[in-house]
Amino acid sequence: MDHHHTTTDVLISGAGIAGPALAHWLRRHGFTPTVVERAPGPRPGGQAVDLRGAGRTVIERMGLMERARALCVEQHGLALVDRRGRTTARIPVDLFGGEGIVSEIEILRGDLADLLREATDGVEYLWDDTVTALDEDAAGVTVTFENAPARRFALVVGADGLHSAVRRLAFPGDGSHYRPLGGYHAWFTVHDPALARALDGWFQMYNAPGGLVAAARPGRLPGEVKASLGVRCAPLPYDRRDTAAQQRLLADRFAGAGWESDRLLAGMRTAEDFAFDSFGQIHLDRYSRGRIALLGDAGYSPSPLTGLGTSLALVGAYLLAGELAAAAGDFRTAFTRYEELMRPYVARAQELPPGGLNGYAPGSALTIRLRAASMRWMGRWPLRPLMAAQFAKAGDIAKAGDIALPDYPLPDHPLPVRSA
Repeated sequence: MDHHHTTTDVLISGAGIAGPALAHWLRRHGFTPTVVERAPGPRPGGQAVDLRGAGRTVIERMGLMERARALCVEQHGLALVDRRGRTTARIPVDLFGGEGIVSEIEILRGDLADLLREATDGVEYLWDDTVTALDEDAAGVTVTFENAPARRFALVVGADGLHSAVRRLAFPGDGSHYRPLGGYHAWFTVHDPALARALDGWFQMYNAPGGLVAAARPGRLPGEVKASLGVRCAPLPYDRRDTAAQQRLLADRFAGAGWESDRLLAGMRTAEDFAFDSFGQIHLDRYSRGRIALLGDAGYSPSPLTGLGTSLALVGAYLLAGELAAAAGDFRTAFTRYEELMRPYVARAQELPPGGLNGYAPGSALTIRLRAASMRWMGRWPLRPLMAAQFAKAGDIAKAGDIALPDYPLPDHPLPVRSA
């Protein structure tokens, strides 16, 4: 075991959005981050994620906005369709100032992760590995990995998603932290030029009775379609790593459901980036314990229903790194301040849109028609101001936490992490 380490060493578990963003800011503040990721390499594809409000501000402060805009997925907005593909409601992308259901700046998750990772030049990445044990003492944390030799770090940050290994190890009672919302969803890429043309630049969504949702939106590349399938139901027993079983579950539910469901199922079976998970949120009393902290979905997942997971990840990374620098490495002060700043923002971001999962996946033909009617009224009084307030939460961090994003000066030299 290598016990030699500097007091600026920080291990980050997770190379999605939150992890590389934190690594970028830590490195700029003089720390030495290392990122460990279970996947064997960068994950391509993924669905479009939003750059909204305060999250957009963080990207601007990273100097990445011009490149992010160049990678944007062009979409006209959201269109609800019936089983025959006829449009029943539309919400143009500019209806709520670019902050509506479809954001003005939408970028594929894989493209954003690549962009953030490129901004961490010089940071060490440990691919195809994960944390299996954490042994904290007064001077640091000894981390045991599944594959690599154990190493010492001053701090450990779990940015490893809804099913965080770091949270499971460092925060007892993991099961009680997860709050299921009553459904499951899958997302994957379909290469189908004819379907891509039929979308005509719109994010099309189809609801079928029984709480089924099939959706498709244009990808960034010609002929590419980003597909998703969602279902509202009671908890189901499934193996998170058994892709074949997950696809059988979806095939059983969506076969013959209408619209392009069968076509999406066919594309699902050959997709290289198929992913499946439950709808749920993470609620914790604290975001840190000792020298270990949580970031993004690992600490406060809002669920995809809110559209604010990316904003939380980017804002959290900026604040965590900045507070560690502002506290001159005093991690206890920094972690406390990080939580004080984030918690009000998280609380607002975790508020589900009207109807919650029922609004996303109505159960009956009647509620599906009523949902379409309500969406047609979103641009009119009295619904428009109510929906505008909902969408404004992403950028309304000032009201959420009575703060604005602080400006953290960048140091000329590394800041050591103090011993406990």
